[in-house]
Amino acid sequence: MKGGTEMAEKRDYYEVLGVNKNATTDEIKKAYKKMALKYHPDRHINDSEQDKKAAEEKFKEAAEAYEVLSDAQKRQRYDQFGHAGMSGAGGFSGGFTDINDIFSQFGDIFSDMGFGSFFGGGGGGARGPRQRRGSDLRVKVRVTLEDIANGVDKKIKVRKLVPCPDCNGTGSADGREGDTCPNCHGTGRVMRTQRGIFGMMQVQEECPQCHGEGKIIRNKCTHCQGEGVVRDEEIITIHIPAGVSGGMQIPVQGKGNAAPHGGIPGDLLVLIEEEQHPNLVRDGNDLIYNLLLDMPTAVLGGQIMIPTLTGDAKITIAPGTQPGKVLRMRGKGLPIIDQYARQYGTGDLLINIGVYIPERLNKDEKKLIEQLQKSENVQPGSADKKNFFKNLFS
Repeated sequence: MKGGTEMAEKRDYYEVLGVNKNATTDEIKKAYKKMALKYHPDRHINDSEQDKKAAEEKFKEAAEAYEVLSDAQKRQRYDQFGHAGMSGAGGFSGGFTDINDIFSQFGDIFSDMGFGSFFGGGGGGARGPRQRRGSDLRVKVRVTLEDIANGVDKKIKVRKLVPCPDCNGTGSADGREGDTCPNCHGTGRVMRTQRGIFGMMQVQEECPQCHGEGKIIRNKCTHCQGEGVVRDEEIITIHIPAGVSGGMQIPVQGKGNAAPHGGIPGDLLVLIEEEQHPNLVRDGNDLIYNLLLDMPTAVLGGQIMIPTLTGDAKITIAPGTQPGKVLRMRGKGLPIIDQYARQYGTGDLLINIGVYIPERLNKDEKKLIEQLQKSENVQPGSADKKNFFKNLFS
């Protein structure tokens, strides 16, 4: 995970693409195409080395922003945690270090734009064999409010694709790498001619024979049928950080399905589900406890034990406590985290006061209430009525 200073220097992804935070997926894609067209290496081959470098950095920056904002889960995490949510356990490397990775990942976009090896070859012509990537997996993990308050490690059993143990993931019966593809001569790419916005041009695309890998397995492993992966179970430990909420998705990098022939494994996407607490209700970072007092305690006051996430706590009920009053226990809620997932505070526990009015009374109890009814002290005055409704609806 990158440090806070480095993350703070990154430009906002929406600013990079020149869109607002409510932009649609189509608007984001359109903005990225505009930036990619402007800073594509093939358009700067005659620039000075300094200008080429500057354009390449802008090109990478735009691709990084698009990779996040075009993915619903990554965008949600970025909106909540900022750049910190994109690193470490977030399953995002923090940007593209190799410009060829951009062409590999967003090849369909550049093909639509008509970019390939025209303008002299540029970045498009430098692409070579690619590693295949395993698919992502999604699992649900249920957590309690206690888990959310403290953070927790969960062990889960996942059935997924793993590297074949017989061929060590190569797909080859003898454990060797495949032979050079005769169609693309090991480059993983082939050329075709098409008409684009700048006239006729040559465009690189993935070799259909080797699927871009540049190698072909001839002596296939009989266990995995040459794919290099088999289905098996794995026990994975997942760290759930403090302060998460239901519906949040936490990616665990590299724990998804293994990729064929030793490629890049996918991610494990962990969907958080909150278990309902028997006594407490979550409201953001605050917790709510609905306390129902008996009439004598509401009138006379007393001490009551209240459940919290760290055990029962004693509170004092003042004499004459009215229904609708809210008591606050500071720091007894859930962690408050900033965009870098650092805790900077804790929510509160709010206690909503209600008063129980008995529906059935025996003769002696009814007689006591009737005697009290005659007392002026139990009759609400105009000021008492005003304060009651103020507490009730505030």
